[in-house]
Amino acid sequence: MLNDDVANTTILLILATMRRLVEQDRYLRDGRWVKEGNAPLTRSIAGKVVGIVGLGRIGEAIAHKLSVFNCQTVYHSRNPKPQVDHTYYGNLVEMAQDCDILIAITPGGPATNKLINRAVIEALGPEGTLINVARGSVVDETELVSALEDGRLGAAGLDVFEDEPNVPNALIGMDNVVLTPHVASATWETRQAMSDLVVENLVTYFGKGAAVSPVPECADLN
Repeated sequence: MLNDDVANTTILLILATMRRLVEQDRYLRDGRWVKEGNAPLTRSIAGKVVGIVGLGRIGEAIAHKLSVFNCQTVYHSRNPKPQVDHTYYGNLVEMAQDCDILIAITPGGPATNKLINRAVIEALGPEGTLINVARGSVVDETELVSALEDGRLGAAGLDVFEDEPNVPNALIGMDNVVLTPHVASATWETRQAMSDLVVENLVTYFGKGAAVSPVPECADLN
């Protein structure tokens, strides 16, 4: 359930960013449609090259959903995955150069801190869109803001930030950015499923001596 909801939020951010949903909504509400006529054209997601940074379970769910839009999915991770059909890039900058949309869905932590840096952002370029549903630490937020301000990056859809819940004011004022408050998995259904799994793990552990979904880092506690 969590994988599915995060993947759905990713697609939501892509569509909202590419089609400028927030800006278009405001255009109508402000009466500009009546006063100025049709709103500016936006970009379609269909047929775009989408790079996924971190092709784990959620990444694969995102790739599956992108197939509906006839997107070409490529990916970057520490190692290639022979079981998937998507093209693997060992070099993240090279992948960003070839992508229209770049999605961060890799774990946080020291190993991925500012993985998406100035070089990656500039490789994505002024027509590119960055989506972050991973952790705020994965993207160099200072470089991201600078690139968006300078037009070196086209747009961004962000669910996570470096200093949550504090979000740079510069991002809040941008029409080419869609922001959500770290809610990718925040649905009633997913939270219920998570609670149910906790209970199931406790019942099976104390009843049978083994958890249903053991955490690898806690294997020595069994």
